[in-house]
Amino acid sequence: MRGTRAYVAFIGIGLAAGLLSGLFGVGGGTLIVPMLVLLLGFDQRLAAGTSLAAIVPTSIVGVISYAVHGSVAWIPALILALGSVFGAQIGTRLLPRISQTALRWCFVGFLVIVIISLFLVIPSRGAGLDLTWVTGPLLLLLGLITGVLAGLIGVGGGVIAVPVLMLAFGTSDLVAKGTSLLMLIPTGISGTFGNLRTRNVDLLAAGIIGLAACTTTALGAWLAALIDPRLANLLFAVYAVAIAVQMSIKAVRGRGKG
Repeated sequence: MRGTRAYVAFIGIGLAAGLLSGLFGVGGGTLIVPMLVLLLGFDQRLAAGTSLAAIVPTSIVGVISYAVHGSVAWIPALILALGSVFGAQIGTRLLPRISQTALRWCFVGFLVIVIISLFLVIPSRGAGLDLTWVTGPLLLLLGLITGVLAGLIGVGGGVIAVPVLMLAFGTSDLVAKGTSLLMLIPTGISGTFGNLRTRNVDLLAAGIIGLAACTTTALGAWLAALIDPRLANLLFAVYAVAIAVQMSIKAVRGRGKG
């Protein structure tokens, strides 16, 4: 039987995750998972599964918020999602065979490159995401890589897809964020069904967190549209630093475990 403290924590986590999701185009799992583990004593797998379920309604609200301003590339997002869903299956199968510590350090290295690039490249707010014979397969590949990493080390798709869409595809920060959120919906649904089979999801907690997050996601998306692209890049860089520090701590703690 849960006490009032747990429900208040779920709501607080959801409010913060929703703002983060709308502002950066991410699922919010990088906040939800550690908070569930640290504040409420969730098992890591249960926290990850609960977070994945919670980001589905959050992402839907986020997509609507970005779509109102025409900041969603619908077909490219579906291509990304297709690759991500398959990639997640590959990642979970590779999980027992690959060193988590090495993977985490590689991901930290990727984030360092992203952080530096965010200060060098400022995409135009008017830049879209055109689908061509070249970008189509590359989007599928990006989705596949995103899904594999999500399955292997539990990172959300947005923290990978958003900077790559901006820096490699020249997409505006708003379109990158809106497209990333749309990609997360089928990925989250697919992953949640898998977690239900293995009982790695707390649906009540996910529902409360997700509903709470929905109330602040639109605010985050509104703020993202208001702020200057340079400031948006700076804020995303700060977010990426926080993820890099979190992943580095896990890598250090996991040293010697493979």
